[in-house]
Formats: sequence, structure tokens, C-alpha cells
Amino acid sequence: MHHELEWIEAIAPDMIKVLKQRYFVLRQIEWMMPVGRRMLAATLNLSERVMRTETDFLRKQELIVVGKSGMTLTDRGISVLHGLEKVMDNLVGVRQDEQELSRILGIEHCLIVSGDSDEQPKVLESMGKSLAAKLALLLPEGKNLIAVMGGTTMAQVADQLTTRLSIKRDLTFLPARGGVGESVDIQANSISGKMALHTGGKHRALYVPEQLSEKTYEPLLEEPSIQEVLNLIKESNAVIHSIGEAMHMAKRRDMSSGIIDMLKDDKAVGEAFGYFFDAQGKVVYRIPRIGLQIEDLTHIKCIFAVAGGHSKAEAIVAYMKLAPKQTWLITDEGAANSILKK
Repeated sequence: MHHELEWIEAIAPDMIKVLKQRYFVLRQIEWMMPVGRRMLAATLNLSERVMRTETDFLRKQELIVVGKSGMTLTDRGISVLHGLEKVMDNLVGVRQDEQELSRILGIEHCLIVSGDSDEQPKVLESMGKSLAAKLALLLPEGKNLIAVMGGTTMAQVADQLTTRLSIKRDLTFLPARGGVGESVDIQANSISGKMALHTGGKHRALYVPEQLSEKTYEPLLEEPSIQEVLNLIKESNAVIHSIGEAMHMAKRRDMSSGIIDMLKDDKAVGEAFGYFFDAQGKVVYRIPRIGLQIEDLTHIKCIFAVAGGHSKAEAIVAYMKLAPKQTWLITDEGAANSILKK
């Protein structure tokens, strides 16, 4: 398909240009609908005259409808948009970018979805759907123990999992780590519970508070209920997590000003699994928590890191210096393009 598109572009470049532009208009309408023409033009950096021409064409083709509140896709428009996804991936060179990104990051697999989740939150849904598709392809039949981290990205990704994942599988979702000092709805316990709910799987909770000293943790490890969940976590055959920006994560977790200053002094750029690291992947601070450590990932077959948006590019690059080679990165064009341009 890639070569055929190159031949078409060689003989009719205007046709390819029009196809790309109309596809991006349809995609943006789906993400923002209902949306007005002026806002859509500004988002896509097109003139209002060009946008009027394109949307008039799409309306005549019955791909969109225009109402008082703005433009929305018709059922036919949704079908055409989704039907074009694979063609457009080839057309804009996504597959080649995925291979190059994998090479740069030193991991085996990368998946890039269209858009930039910093600017278009709906892109997270696409990342979640990509995760669901890969889980359905890679998880073995039978018993699966899936360890899950928390966070805002994970909360949105969880909503894209469906009961399709449970076909011929016995799924148990587990929080990968104990409490993280965040809002209840984005803690690992809540995310793993949500994933279990959406897939028809099971869920086990790990109730361990955040910001305890290692001495305080020691007696907790003797609790039978905690020991049981920790043993299950160690047996996990899949892990799903995100990657955060260091300063954003420190502030969100209400860490002390002293620790935040220390992270700044040590030039921390990213965070994952409670580890804060600099641009070279050196760990500069670690939150003592019960559960999976980064070093525990080496023996786990299926590892998915879901992180996107241009603002996370530096954190993604830094974390991949620590990540096992079998990691799958599911990201978006915003992060991928920022990394590839460096």
C-alpha cells in the first residue's frame, strides 16, 4: 500500500493533499463535535475561506451535518473516517515513524496515534483503543494477572477496554503499587477496578497509604491480605503504566517544598513507578512504596507504557533508558514528533 500511495502522489500530488486535508477536518470534527467553523479553522491552522470550502463539500457528501451548536459527523462520516485510518497511517508515514521511534528509544515496539493529547484530550481515547487492541492480540488465553498503575492518563485509557478482552481469558487486575497520595479516582486501586468493570474481569485492591517510612512499611508486609495481593502482583504477566513529568507529578502528589527543590536541583524530568529520574535516566529520588519496582519488570512479558502529548517527550525519552526492551510504547504524534525532531 505504501508504494502505491507514493506512485499516486507522484502523478497526482494535489489529490493526496486534498485527501489528507479532508481527513484531518473529519477527524478534528469527531474530536470536538459539535464544533463551529471558526474554531475548527483555528485549530487546524486553515483560513476560514478554505474551511468553508471543505466543510461545504463534506456536507454535500453527507459526511457531516451543520446544526445550531456546530458541525457533527453523520454515521456515514464516522464510517468513512474510521475506514480511512490505515490508509492515512501509511500516507503520513506513521509506520516508518514507529520503527524509527523504537530505534531511538531502544525498545521493541512503538505505536503512534494521530494528534497531540496536550491539545486534543480525545486523543487519549485513541491511545486507549490501541492499548485494548494490543492486549487482545498479545495476552494469552486463560489466566492473566495484569498490574496497573494510576494517573489521569490511565483513568481515561481504562474506559476504552471492553469485554472483548475477556473472551477465553480469566482476567485479574491488580494495583501495581500502593497509594500514591493522589485523588481516589486516579489511584491504581480505582484504575484496576475500572478496568475489571469494563472487561468483566476481577479486581484485587492494595490498601497501603502513601508517604510512610520504610520502617512503618515493614509490619504492613506481615498482613496476610497485603501479602496475598503482593504475591499476585509478583506473578503478573502484564503491566500497564504511564510516564509523568517530574515537577507536575511532584506537585500533584503534594510533595514537600524541600523534595521539590531537590528534584529541581537534580534536574529531574520524569516519573514512573514512584521513581524520579533525570534526562539520562538516572534515578534521583524514589518514593518508598509497596509493590512493583522498575527492576521487577525485566521478567514480565507484556509491558505497556501509555504516554502522549508534546510536553511528555523528554520524560518518555528519559524513562526508556530504564525500561525493559520488551516495552510497548503507545504514544501520539505530539510526543513522537518532538522526539523524532531532536
